[in-house]
Amino acid sequence: MPQLNPNPWFMIFLFAWMFFLLLMPGKVMSYLFNNHLTTKNTQKSKPNPWNWPWT
Repeated sequence: MPQLNPNPWFMIFLFAWMFFLLLMPGKVMSYLFNNHLTTKNTQKSKPNPWNWPWT
């Protein structure tokens, strides 16, 4: 039974796992946008009062 011969399939399996474990993380992480935090303004702004037309 040829499918039980591990000679060609083991190398394909090994190269596929090497590709997914070594090369793919760098390629995938280059497309993800990291969450760069920005500093928040610590000064509170005073809200403007609403100008109600009926008052």
